[in-house]
Amino acid sequence: MRGLALAVALTVLGGSTAVAVAQTTKGPEEDKRPRVAKNIIYIQGDGMGIGQRALIRLALKGRYGELELNKLPVAGLVRTTSVDPHELVTDSAASSTALATGVKTRNGMVGMDPKGRPVETILEKFKQAGKSTGLVTTATITGASPAAFASHVRSRDMQSDIAKQYIENVRPDVLLGGGENWWFPKGNPGQFPDKPDEGSQSPYGNLVEKAQRSGYTYVRNAAELQTTRSNRLLGLFANEDMVDYGPDGKYAPRVPLQQMARKALDVLAKNPKGFFLYLEEEGIDGLSHDNNARGVIDAGRGLDTTVAEVMRFVAQHPDTLVIINGDHETGGLSVQDWDTDEQKTDPRQEGPFSVPGSNLKFGVDWTTNSHSGTDTPLTAAGPGSDRLARVQDNTEVYQAMLAAARL
Repeated sequence: MRGLALAVALTVLGGSTAVAVAQTTKGPEEDKRPRVAKNIIYIQGDGMGIGQRALIRLALKGRYGELELNKLPVAGLVRTTSVDPHELVTDSAASSTALATGVKTRNGMVGMDPKGRPVETILEKFKQAGKSTGLVTTATITGASPAAFASHVRSRDMQSDIAKQYIENVRPDVLLGGGENWWFPKGNPGQFPDKPDEGSQSPYGNLVEKAQRSGYTYVRNAAELQTTRSNRLLGLFANEDMVDYGPDGKYAPRVPLQQMARKALDVLAKNPKGFFLYLEEEGIDGLSHDNNARGVIDAGRGLDTTVAEVMRFVAQHPDTLVIINGDHETGGLSVQDWDTDEQKTDPRQEGPFSVPGSNLKFGVDWTTNSHSGTDTPLTAAGPGSDRLARVQDNTEVYQAMLAAARL
């Protein structure tokens, strides 16, 4: 017997959690596993709490089935509160800053401490170590969550400033998502039609052209993304977010997250020193804000197929740490048996939803259109993942990534 380890598993079944601790013995195969994370893939289901995981699992896999994102061997819980003096519940800017830097901040601030001082991110540390980096999202690529990993601004609304910092300062190798409005100047509509209340608004001129002059290849659709062989990519696939929001909104991004992830992995894996990749499914958050459970299920399917894509890569690259987490929970979602009488009196109950492989129906109850303060479930695999098998603050996720990469 070469040593003992504690394995902690969190099981998400129908919206409930159970934590089991078991004593295990390391075998010869475990001793051969990589001990240092050459690569880190951080996957964010924005707004994804335990309720969202339960909803997506039940709707897609049935009563006893399992999502790919729940199959990772390590699980834990993450506390999400910010240090905002006026609000207990975090926003995406503060929570993602804590995850990216290990430093708590005020709501709305990106990559900065509460006093407005820039804080180095895990992505920037990878860049300094000569590794490749990438940001991929179905939100705007300059949105608060990805921005926290590669920019430093006092307000999440400064999206053109974030774009400018991307291409002038940090220069991630891959930038894929929505949000062309913040890259083009007023009067230049870009590739995608604007809604009446939208429009291009970069005060720094045409940032896409500036990115191209600095070495980025610009792609505008799935076909261009698939065929390009460039090692420095900027892809903008919507004027704002890539998801159609609203109570009846549809989850149908022009370029699927899975395809963006596959291309990012192909590009970043060329670096023999390794890489850091941030992947985000924003639809879970936006559609939870709208209390749109059917949309959340579709976004969850998009996330789960992306996780399957990532894990196929990991099978060939075991020196990769994968973390799947939600930056906060949105909507106060709960899963319950379908009750037609309650549905008549409770406008927040949504359903019925079928459970594959059974005759059962269930409903979804929402308590808010905003974020909630509940902990988020985390699953992980790869070198350093054991450190995440516990209840922890979101700043400790950053510490775990830093320790795993030994930076």
